[in-house]
Amino acid sequence: VLKQLTLLIFVTALSLSCAKEKTIKNENSEKNTMNRLANSQSPYLLQHKNNPVDWYPWGDEAFKKAKQENKPIFLSIGYSTCHWCHVMEHESFEDEQVAKLMNDSFVSIKVDREEMPEVDHVYMSVCQAMTGRGGWPLTIVMSPDKEPFFAGTYFPKTGRGNRPGMLELLPSLVNAWNNKRGDIQKTIDQVNSFLKNANNTKPGSKLNRSILTDAFGSFIERFDNDFGGFGRAPKFPSPHNLIFLLRYHKAYGDPMAKTMAEKTLSRMRLGGIFDHIGLGFHRYSTDQKWFLPHFEKMLYDQAMISMAYLEAFELTNKQEYAKIAREIFTYVLRDMTDKKGGFYSAEDADSEGEEGKFYVWTSEEVNQLLGPKQGKQFAEIFGFKDEGNFHDEATRQLTAKNIPYLKTKLSRYAKKNDIDLESLNKTIENNRLALFNQREHRIHPLKDNKILTDWNGLMIAALANGGKILKDEAYTNAAEKAANFILTNLKDDDGRLFKRYRNGSAGLQPHIDDYAFFIWALLNLYETSFDTRYLRSAIDLAETMVSDFLDKESGGFFIGPENGEKLIVRAKDSYDGAIPSGNAVAAMSCTRISKFTGDTKWEDIAQNTFLAFSEGINRVPSAHSSMLTSFMFGQENPKEIVVVAKEKSPEAITLVRKIQDIYSPHSIIIFKELNNNAELDKIAPWTSMHDTIDDKITFYVCENFACKRPTTDLNTAIKYLQ
Repeated sequence: VLKQLTLLIFVTALSLSCAKEKTIKNENSEKNTMNRLANSQSPYLLQHKNNPVDWYPWGDEAFKKAKQENKPIFLSIGYSTCHWCHVMEHESFEDEQVAKLMNDSFVSIKVDREEMPEVDHVYMSVCQAMTGRGGWPLTIVMSPDKEPFFAGTYFPKTGRGNRPGMLELLPSLVNAWNNKRGDIQKTIDQVNSFLKNANNTKPGSKLNRSILTDAFGSFIERFDNDFGGFGRAPKFPSPHNLIFLLRYHKAYGDPMAKTMAEKTLSRMRLGGIFDHIGLGFHRYSTDQKWFLPHFEKMLYDQAMISMAYLEAFELTNKQEYAKIAREIFTYVLRDMTDKKGGFYSAEDADSEGEEGKFYVWTSEEVNQLLGPKQGKQFAEIFGFKDEGNFHDEATRQLTAKNIPYLKTKLSRYAKKNDIDLESLNKTIENNRLALFNQREHRIHPLKDNKILTDWNGLMIAALANGGKILKDEAYTNAAEKAANFILTNLKDDDGRLFKRYRNGSAGLQPHIDDYAFFIWALLNLYETSFDTRYLRSAIDLAETMVSDFLDKESGGFFIGPENGEKLIVRAKDSYDGAIPSGNAVAAMSCTRISKFTGDTKWEDIAQNTFLAFSEGINRVPSAHSSMLTSFMFGQENPKEIVVVAKEKSPEAITLVRKIQDIYSPHSIIIFKELNNNAELDKIAPWTSMHDTIDDKITFYVCENFACKRPTTDLNTAIKYLQ
């Protein structure tokens, strides 16, 4: 690591940043001058278009200028809903004095990390290695050849304590650039060496079942028995960890895996991290109890969290988990869905320059809306206090504002107070709607309305599962509409994906997450709709993913495509973050495609991906829960289920759904319609001889393409799966 590096100026403690976490400008606000960011489609970049800083978007123009003028590059990376990004903008990038220093001596580049994840990944890894910490805004100073020599996150305008301000930092960096170029080059050489070593994955030893046990043990060690989740604070939902635990329980029967997942899911829904008025989940909790959130809402969280609740419902058949999944879908379809079908990226935490203002209430407001009697009950149930129920982050004083949260489950409250639960639920829902309708009149947080292929893939995958598991066509229809939107609007003439769509324009280089997550979506959508178009599209995109991203020598997938942006290193990544690792999801998709098609080349690609990252997986298994979920799929005798019928009749689909009611996460299912099977025979030739018995709907349950005796009896087929 680079912690031993002697930085040229100084590296500060990085305590303030959006954790690896405003004054919101309207992009139509008018000023006399606008910089080059005015031509961007990124809501984040557009927030900076009126800055006096002469910002450039990432591109050849900026690097050419830096070389011609022999200036270092000031690279600032963030995203539209990042609180500290907006603080730094207001304090420094809107300031004429800071802007003059930047414009005179630097070429300044702004990057939206959600649009350029490979750029963000490379430079964030440098920041973490140099400083031991990371977050956004990410501040990098580098040579015109994209080689960094200084890294940090948030910096104020003027120094505070041990943290330098921009007015001190910028002149020091300029002095170093002009007078200490030799020292700078030594730092650059060390950084380059670190990056090459960090991304030089060599195939390691083969994974075995013990690594799954090691990961499980790590989760047990960190589990919070009181409030669920892992560790103390801050707490992120990390639903991919919960999905791993649910599947581990299914595979190996350990009750603690199920207990940890269920307790976490239950406590999350009680806490303030859940929006009890408008539904959906905030990004993370700043405390141990899931009470005080950072209020931004991310599309990827809604997608992954809903998938965890759906799997918990499948495993336990507890209706509360199905209800929570429906609540999340209600929020997404109401507030985060474009009329053309795609899904928006995020909603900010701030409104009117204050974090969380849109979401909090005084007791007086609630009493005025609901009346004294209902208001008192609502306040009691949702933890309201006249003096407020949380402290201001800066002053540590009570604010008279309240974050709605449930002190206990409504069923317990009803029993304790001798209230009919059904009647209580109805009252609470009516009160929620009253508050929601009133809240709609408030000034809303900024909505980042760009449509990203990768995050849309996650949401489509979740909705497709929701349609199948909850038997609700509305979710299936929403998933199909979004998938068809991407297939129509976010592919180029060669069939390759674009990254982003906004205001009628698609563009930007794709990354491994775009392919991996959207292929996941298409496979899920096939298993819900049984429309072979989605299965064919998934396989075609997987072929492109392999040709453009696969490391043919060492295995695994690069973050960026072969013909994409040339950075100082072509990076790979296997760790999960707020979302699953692209490599993990790619490996899972390849394994599933192998089972659908019978083509073992896909299984080989998945196995080589596990080998490529096995050293890191063995070192920190719990940081690779998605990779281990993919590995577990292939380990635990995955089943291929083929249902054969003359046509896709309501009767046939009803029987298929009964099969799918069984929680069988390590399986794929194919529906063969004899009256329309030409395309399926091409995709899955191993099913070409599968036929009905006595013209009845027939079930084939296979392992490694060796099938048990076919049956027309549903109960027998279900026994094969158990």
